[in-house]
Amino acid sequence: MTDSRARPIEFPVSMPDQAFSSPAAEGDRFRPKSHAWRKVFVFATTVLMTVWATHEMFQVLSVSGLTLFEWALLAVFALNISWVCFAFVNAIAGLGSALSVASPADDKICVSRIARARTVIAFPIYNEDVDQIFSTVLATAQSLSNAPGDFECFILSDTTDASIALREEAAFERVARIGPADVKIRYRRRTINLHRKSGNIRDFVTRWGGRYDYMVVYDADSYMERDAILRLVDAMQASPKTGLIQTIPQLVGVETLFGRCQQFAAALYGPVLGHGIAWWAQKEGNFWGHNAIIRVRALAEAAGLPVIPGRAPFGGTIMSHDFVEAAMLRRAGWNVEVRPDITGSYEQGPPTIIDMVTRDRRWCQGNMQHMAVLLKARGLTWTSRFHLITGIFSYLSSPLWLLFICIGMLLSLQNSFLVPDYFGEGASLFPQWPVIDSERALNLFIATMVILFTPKICGLIYGLTNKVWRKDVGAWRTVTGTISETLLSVLIAPILMVTQTSAVVSVLSGQDSGWAPQKRGDDGYSFLTTLRHNLPATVLGFVLTIAAIAISPIYAAWLAPATIGLMLSAPVSYFTAKRSAGLRSKQLGLLASPHDANPPASRTDALRVRPRFSDLRPNRLASLLLHPHEQQRRDYLVDPYWPLGRSDVHVPLATARARADKAASISEYVDMLSPAEKMALLNSSKDMKMVSIRFAPFRTSSRRGWQTVVVPGSQLLPAETTRSVKARVDPLRRKP
Repeated sequence: MTDSRARPIEFPVSMPDQAFSSPAAEGDRFRPKSHAWRKVFVFATTVLMTVWATHEMFQVLSVSGLTLFEWALLAVFALNISWVCFAFVNAIAGLGSALSVASPADDKICVSRIARARTVIAFPIYNEDVDQIFSTVLATAQSLSNAPGDFECFILSDTTDASIALREEAAFERVARIGPADVKIRYRRRTINLHRKSGNIRDFVTRWGGRYDYMVVYDADSYMERDAILRLVDAMQASPKTGLIQTIPQLVGVETLFGRCQQFAAALYGPVLGHGIAWWAQKEGNFWGHNAIIRVRALAEAAGLPVIPGRAPFGGTIMSHDFVEAAMLRRAGWNVEVRPDITGSYEQGPPTIIDMVTRDRRWCQGNMQHMAVLLKARGLTWTSRFHLITGIFSYLSSPLWLLFICIGMLLSLQNSFLVPDYFGEGASLFPQWPVIDSERALNLFIATMVILFTPKICGLIYGLTNKVWRKDVGAWRTVTGTISETLLSVLIAPILMVTQTSAVVSVLSGQDSGWAPQKRGDDGYSFLTTLRHNLPATVLGFVLTIAAIAISPIYAAWLAPATIGLMLSAPVSYFTAKRSAGLRSKQLGLLASPHDANPPASRTDALRVRPRFSDLRPNRLASLLLHPHEQQRRDYLVDPYWPLGRSDVHVPLATARARADKAASISEYVDMLSPAEKMALLNSSKDMKMVSIRFAPFRTSSRRGWQTVVVPGSQLLPAETTRSVKARVDPLRRKP
């Protein structure tokens, strides 16, 4: 019998695939009246600035007419500067909004509204650090104990490693035993990992979604304060037309220099950028996959994602499902809000540049898939389409900037080494010299730098005027932190330009990124490993530098901010990945954020209870197969649902069954199994029992009681003393 501690009684709801080809039938029922002038202001200002900058570049290049290379340079510049101009306008709007918004403490939580809601905190995990995950679950459950409302924590495991899965089972048994009585902790591990994270959530919604009004989605490294969760529930209760509310997560918990740099940037610039998106998008915001609350009914009826026809990387399961789910919710008329005013939302960022690049490769593929969504999906609002475009362009901007540098270098090489025809084909009294307007070029360069760094300046202004930053960090450390972060970003930006370009090329060439868990520790990498990862960037940096010096030392100096970062990519990656470098920056007061002075309680509580999971003694597969009573004891942890048709065969499970007839012992059998076969066996209580019978010891009767006899295909077990019976032979035992 299934124990309710692991999984409650199912309360299924339907979550059908939403056809891209036709909009939702009732798409206008909830659509809000938003301030259209805000969107017009942001996009019109972006367009006007882009047109001005492009015109200035045209004037710079067209003194003596434009060559083919110059036209190409102008086109790429226009695309790049449009992205920079949008970031500028969004930061200006965000700063104004952040400075004018009331303090979150001024808003009162309505306890009576929250008390009527039933909310589940969902933890989708995939081969994660078990101690970290379960300590976060326990701390979250404890923080919500005695809170108004009805809360449950539900661990949704997609783990495919048998040793991790068995450790999860041991951790769940412990957390269920010591967790609070009024906040139930649940656990489900899927038998077949269909459609990755979106499929994990969908399996949960279609089986248990009817039990809950709302679902707060965590990532494996998420933390949320009790007050933040209660405010999210209260906001959903107060707005029945809202389908999703997204917070702005801050980065915490990484102590490498790179991690501290990212945490400082998120803490200082994140609220400004988040307020900017919230100001112009209003009820048509976006979803970033975690640290958000979702109305379960809205998700089920409007955001069941179809599989994109074709092969990966463009076809198949939608990887960056969050953007598309937000767009589908908006298409069905549900509000999607970004709420930077709801603070207390955190996540743990990647500790090194290499880890960030690995994660970016998967995100890049997901965002490139959005091209197919834009082409196929009808009925999406133009704001939702813009969110998808920004996701795509966040990765396309890197190859475009690299293309801009390369075209500029080709243009310079052409002017330096090729013999031009100054008089053309016809008669001419005066030569046509290949010149540019150097004064206008300098002015354009200065204007571009101002536009580029304005979001950081807006963040600095926010930090200097925010009372939390003034109290916990201070003006001097805020300024020095901004300068330090900017210098590090200048060195790191060229590295990311090359790696993201490589990711885009990889996706466009048809290579699938797969599905690997994210590294979340601070271990770092050896210098040789770091050098190998950064070799393409290093080589490119030296090639560009040599070519630039051959053209002109002045041109080489102009290109130096990019080429220096590329040439130093390996040392920069290695140094910023060091925990010691991060601790040293903390001692010097650099890259300090309010979280250094006041760490979030949600994280400190998770760290406090983590030692409770340090002495776990999980079962081993071979041991389980030898002890049927241990199998019976863990049966309640095994999800019996296999999403298979009557004629379908799960190949790893079928193979695991077949291998039992080939092995002579339990240890040999376990060694034969592949990782997928081990997981399939763990997920099938029936097959575990059958294999145990197959390798059970052969016993014969004796006047002195039971006597264990070792036979081929069996394992030696301790003799049992009981009454004498006739000899029994295992029917599945292999013949000698």
